[in-house]
Amino acid sequence: MLLSELCQKVIAITKSTGAFIRTEAQSFDRNRIEHKGLNDLVSYVDKQAEEQLVKGLQQLLPEAGFITEEGTVTEKATEYNWIIDPLDGTTNFIHGLPLFSISIALMQHTEIVLGVVYEINRDECFYATKGNGAFCNDRPIRVSGTEKLADALIVTGYPYTDFGKTDIYLQILKSYMQKSHGVRRLGSAAVDLAYVANGIFEGFFEFNLNSYDVAAGVILVKEAGGYVSMFTDNNGNPVFDREIVASNGQVHAEMLQVIGEYWQG
Repeated sequence: MLLSELCQKVIAITKSTGAFIRTEAQSFDRNRIEHKGLNDLVSYVDKQAEEQLVKGLQQLLPEAGFITEEGTVTEKATEYNWIIDPLDGTTNFIHGLPLFSISIALMQHTEIVLGVVYEINRDECFYATKGNGAFCNDRPIRVSGTEKLADALIVTGYPYTDFGKTDIYLQILKSYMQKSHGVRRLGSAAVDLAYVANGIFEGFFEFNLNSYDVAAGVILVKEAGGYVSMFTDNNGNPVFDREIVASNGQVHAEMLQVIGEYWQG
C-alpha cells in the first residue's frame, strides 16, 4: 500500500476516534481522572481512544508494532511501528479547555514516514508522508517566511512533572519573550508542531517530551519546509531524546543561540 493511500486510511480512523473524544468532552466528569504521576493525568477517554486507534491501525498494517502512551500495546516490530498519543492535551480536555489532539506517526526502522495530527475542536487534520509535503484538511501548508527571531511568534510547553531544570527553562523563556513577538503555551505539543508547519508559529521548543508527543509533528514540520533538531543541533534524535527545537528554518540558528546561553544538556 502506498504511503499516501495508507495516510488517508489513518485519517479516517483518526477522525472516527476524534468524534468519540468530542462527544465525551461534552459530559466529561472530572471525578473519573487518574494520576500516572505528578500532574500527569489520564482518563477513560484516553484509554478508550487508544484502544480504538490501535484496533483500526492493526487492521491496516498487521505487521507493525506500537509505541503507545497508555500501553494498550507494547510490542515493537522490526521494520514498522506506530507511535500514538490518543489525546495530546489531556489536562486541557479535563478542564474543558477546547484544545487537544490525536497524534499518530508511522516509523520505518528509525525514520518517521507518516504523521497525522488531528486538532479535534477546530476539525483541523494535519498530515504528511515522506517526500509528499504537508497538508491541513487537504490544503498544502508551508512554514512561515519570517527571517528574524525579532519578528517571530514562539510556542513552548512548561515543565509539569520534572521541575529539575525549571530555573534554566525560565531564563530561556525570558530571553525569548524579550527577543521575539511573544511566547505562547497551548498545552498540546502535537498542535504546537502542526502550527509551526502551518506558518502560525515560527518556532517551538520543549524538553522532557516523549516520542508520542512529537513524532507526527516532526514530519509535518519537515515536509512543510521547516527544520527540527536537538537543543544543540547535534546528532541526537529529537523524537526520542526528550528535547526538541522546531522552526521555519530561518530563525533556527537564533533559537539555538538563545537556548545555548543557558542549556548545558
